[in-house]
Amino acid sequence: MKKWISAARLRTLPLALSSIIMGAFLAQSVYMFRRDVFIWSVLTTVLLQVMSNFANDYGDTKNGADSAERIGPARAVQSGEITPKQMLNAILITGGTAFLSGIYLLYVAFGGFSSVYFRIFLGLGLLAMVAAYTYTAGKRPYGYIGLGDISVFLFFGLTGVVAGYFLYTLYFEWALLLPGTACGALAAGVLNINNIRDMDSDKKAGKITLPVRLGRRNALAYHWFLLAVAMTAASAYIHLKNGSWYYLLSFPLIFLNGIQVSKSANPDPYLKTLALTSLAFVILFGLSLV
Repeated sequence: MKKWISAARLRTLPLALSSIIMGAFLAQSVYMFRRDVFIWSVLTTVLLQVMSNFANDYGDTKNGADSAERIGPARAVQSGEITPKQMLNAILITGGTAFLSGIYLLYVAFGGFSSVYFRIFLGLGLLAMVAAYTYTAGKRPYGYIGLGDISVFLFFGLTGVVAGYFLYTLYFEWALLLPGTACGALAAGVLNINNIRDMDSDKKAGKITLPVRLGRRNALAYHWFLLAVAMTAASAYIHLKNGSWYYLLSFPLIFLNGIQVSKSANPDPYLKTLALTSLAFVILFGLSLV
């Protein structure tokens, strides 16, 4: 069981849940929060994230990015603790469970299967599952050509926040793109730390992430840019909605992450701290609204 818990990479869950919690806070700010929608959103997100982590473990080993030269934590398939077949079965099980959970979430949110919104969101859910698998797995993983940041920004940011809010309210407004951008930028920052850490092994494996393309110095500048975008977008939304100042308490933690990543030869410890900082940011941001 311990090897499966390790492969599930539980430290990524705070980041995955950040956009879901953001959507819930935004719904509560207009008095439309629903406990049943929140519970099923959390369950579906956790299952989808675990499936994504399993697929990443499986795909990176198959494609050579996870090797003995890699600096980060050892992966289950690469180390031999879990066989490729076992991991593939785990991907199918978690993916199938996430799909069923997502179906029920949409049923609860939209009051049945006949709504046009049900069909639209079902398509988004299937797209998210495909994106989670093909990030590093399959014949042409898009994470190997530097598109991982865009995917993370969209699914952990804009889509997660805007779609999450819509599940409660059945309503969209353009201003929601601001908190979505904030969450997406922080999520991309977590991925950037991961990719800076793995630059050398990724380059040898032919995995051309943004840090491999940009070089370490420019990758660090890009990291600061993402942090600045997150803080700017959050401030703009709070100003627009006349919110409180509590969200500012997260800014020193965000700045500290930028300093730590910039000064560290191996920024791996700060991947987890930025994921937790993202969650703290969302909670403080939510308190500023409600």
